[in-house]
This record gives sequence, structure tokens and C-alpha cells, in this order.
Amino acid sequence: MKPNPLRTGLLAALLVSLCVPAAAGSLRERLAQRRAGAGLQAEDTTPATLPPGVRVLRDVSYGGDPAQRMDVYLPAQGAAHAPVIFMVHGGGWARGDKAMRSVVENKVARWVPRGFVFISTNYRMLPGTRPIEQARDVARALAVAQGRAAGWGADRDRFILMGHSAGAHLVGLLGAEPELAFDRGALPWLGTVSLDSAALDVVAIMQGPHLPLYDAAFGDDPAYWRAASPLQQLKTRGAPFLAVCSTRRRESCPQARNFAMKANGLHMRAQVLGEDLSHRQINEQLGTPGDYTAQVETFLASLDPVVARRLNGRQGTGG
Repeated sequence: MKPNPLRTGLLAALLVSLCVPAAAGSLRERLAQRRAGAGLQAEDTTPATLPPGVRVLRDVSYGGDPAQRMDVYLPAQGAAHAPVIFMVHGGGWARGDKAMRSVVENKVARWVPRGFVFISTNYRMLPGTRPIEQARDVARALAVAQGRAAGWGADRDRFILMGHSAGAHLVGLLGAEPELAFDRGALPWLGTVSLDSAALDVVAIMQGPHLPLYDAAFGDDPAYWRAASPLQQLKTRGAPFLAVCSTRRRESCPQARNFAMKANGLHMRAQVLGEDLSHRQINEQLGTPGDYTAQVETFLASLDPVVARRLNGRQGTGG
């Protein structure tokens, strides 16, 4: 029996009509996942809601550019010798803001009532300012905040660096190469918390398939890739380092583990905390009750006895 060309053609068309949308949907899903993983999803620009007992000093200047500003969140009743969590927002090195709800709200609600000062900083961004200079902005903000800490009831010797996404890369670079910060007048800090950076190894990113986002940030010069890469700049022992990573992303946890392995080889305490959370959830859920916040706080408590007492709700004399 000879095949019917019309029937064969209709069957083929039907198969194409069934398969193409599914394939296209799958492709769209993969692209959406990659964009979300790189921090390219739409930013939540809703301002944070502050709990009772918290006051904020907005737009404290640390430089002449309008972007060189930070917000300082303080216990309303005042603070004394308070440890400081110094937060750097993400946004692909090109956007984002210090006041975004996902950056601030749950962290402030968790830690400021426990006697911490929380600082969230902006920095100059792409296209005018590239990542290494952005890290220097963060370092300058850190130095100014440390210099003004006593006036806020904070302790300049008890700062903890924290950043998400691109901000995690920036604090990671300072953690790996603290001279970048010291050259801007910053003092040593207690530890660094990197919240889901997939750019701890810039060289590996740029040598493989990658999103245009990374070309805009790091260009085509391998020397710049190395200079901007926390893994490559990690050469001496630095402050303890916690790399939180999303197990839902392909790049984040392997880079975190490689960074921690190299750091431990330099006798620098570094650990990885893998979480079954999205890139965005790792930022916005930190501070909410649960195992994730508890594990981050275990790391924070290990940095300093005063920090540990504040986390446990005990301030004590002088801390």
C-alpha cells in the first residue's frame, strides 16, 4: 500500500504544531531561568516597610557623585557599641538601589531590634563605572561609615560585609583583596557574607558561554578579568568568608566551593551554604525565621562574642 502524500504531510504538520510550541516554551523557560540566575529579573523597587523601633538616616554621603550615598538604619532608642552589617545591593552592576525591599526589609527587621546598625549603600554603576571601581566605591563607603560609626552608636571594629548578586561579587572582591579597601581608608572587618554570587571566578565565566551582561561588566581584556575576579585575586589569608549559593543555579555553588577550597588552603576560614532557594529568595528571605537565617547567624556569631550576644538577645556591658 502506497503512502498517501496528503496524509503524510498533514501528519508532519500536526507534529510540528505540537512540538514547536513546546520547544519554544522550553527555550523561553531556559532563558528566563538564566536571566533570573544572573540577576536580570525585574527588580522590586518597592520601598521597605520599617518595623517599630527602627529609624533611618537617608542618603548619607561618602563622595561627590549622587550615587555615592548610603542609608543607615538605627535602633530608635539608640545604640551603644553596636556591630554593623554593611549591605551592598545587586542588579548586574548596572541597576538596583540601596532602599529596595528585598535588600533591606527582612534584614533590618531581624537585626536592628537586636542591637545592630544596618547600612545599605549605593555605588556608581555601568556603563560609566566598571566593577573594580564599583568595589572601590564600596570600600570608600565602608571607610566613611567606619569613621562615623561612633556618632551612630556603632563600633568601627565590628563591621560585617554583606552583598547580594553583583553586590556579592563586589564584597567578594574586597574579601579576596582587602588592600582595595585599605587603600581607600577602610579598617579590617570581621567577616564577609556573599549572597549568591555567580561571579567569584570571572575568568571561567568569560572563557565560556555567557550572557552579554558579563561582557558589559568585564569587557574583553583577560587582564581585567583576572583583576576583577575574587578567585584569582585571593592570594593571602583574609577575614572569614561565607558564600551562600542557590542550588538551583548551575554556576553559583561550584564557584563558591572553588573559592572556599582555595581560601582554606591559605588558612582563611571560608564555608559554603547551599540553599534550595532562587537567586532572589536568597536575598529577600534572609532575616525571616527559619533554618536559612539561623545558619547565616551561626556564621555571624562565630565572628565575634559581641555579635553572638546581640544575636542571642543579650547586649551586656559594652556590647
